[in-house]
Amino acid sequence: MNFSYWEKETWFKQIDFTIIGSGITGLSCALQLRKNHPNAKILILERGLLPNGASTKNAGFACFGSASELLDDLKNHSKEEMIALVQHRVGGLQLLRETIGDTALEFKSYGGYELFTEENKTLFKTCVSQLDELNNLLFPIFKKKVFSVVDNNFGFKKIQQQLIFNQFEGQLNTGKMMQALVQKVHHANIQILNGVEVLKYEENQNSVKVITKNFELETQKLCIATNGFAKKLNIDGVKPARAQVLITKPIKNLHIKGTFHLEEGYYYFRNIDNRILLGGGRNLAIKDEETTQMAQTTLIQRKLEELLREVILPETSFEIDQRWSGIMGVGNQKKPLLKNLSPNVFCGVRLGGMGVAMGSLVGKELANLAT
Repeated sequence: MNFSYWEKETWFKQIDFTIIGSGITGLSCALQLRKNHPNAKILILERGLLPNGASTKNAGFACFGSASELLDDLKNHSKEEMIALVQHRVGGLQLLRETIGDTALEFKSYGGYELFTEENKTLFKTCVSQLDELNNLLFPIFKKKVFSVVDNNFGFKKIQQQLIFNQFEGQLNTGKMMQALVQKVHHANIQILNGVEVLKYEENQNSVKVITKNFELETQKLCIATNGFAKKLNIDGVKPARAQVLITKPIKNLHIKGTFHLEEGYYYFRNIDNRILLGGGRNLAIKDEETTQMAQTTLIQRKLEELLREVILPETSFEIDQRWSGIMGVGNQKKPLLKNLSPNVFCGVRLGGMGVAMGSLVGKELANLAT
């Protein structure tokens, strides 16, 4: 790329910190680095026109795990590990709300609900029977009972006619969240370069060479916050997981308010602007959805429409307005991957579909690790 003297001097000379990825984690990392290093030169590289992973594609759930998800975690984690996961997610959400403010986030405390299909009667009974234990485990975090059983007052069909309610779950506006974070980063005199795809990096004795599709640059330290795209930079322990989403056109007199989980979190939906936003279904083709391709598949989109038609809005006509996909970063462990890759290279990835909850705190921890 043919840079002028002015461009090199302004954007690419004496860079202290470079961050790959301008999602929640990358932007939060940049803001914390600014607090730690008021005079440092900080640069963010983003492969997309907008954050091109999950941060601008997600459903805007301010959640920390449904009852069935947390109980499933107890099969593979100790009680202490599960509690630590929830604490990390709750801490991340609190940091996000403090950073941006509930008004700017359009944060709504409608609560969250978990639905169970008619076929999942056994799972429903198992979860209900263990709610007291789960509430006792989470009491030190919330100081109140988290989960309770409520009736289905939403008109949902083909499900168990009771739902598990989480009084601490909320929803937010994903677009306004990211816009506010970007504005804070710019206000902190941190540069973001969009449309820059990083291919690899090479560590020298006292710096790191970052090789992009169009140019190279030198930086003192490199922070990788690409999450679902981390595998492309040879980071082990994290793989991409595509999440497909659709949203209806506005529905007159829509009575559904809240965030909703179905089939252990593999499906999720909410209200927004008198519409229903619905996503999920990667459990139908787990291996096929381990991709970074931003696309939709007939198999999953048909299933999402079927859920709308038969379960969520069985007596309401609707039209699909938009469809899109986001790329999450998942792995065999639910704990984020936060570590030194080498003396001057650090990563904060593998948010496991909980980027809204954990991105702010992981970004802060990544910055502190690199300091």
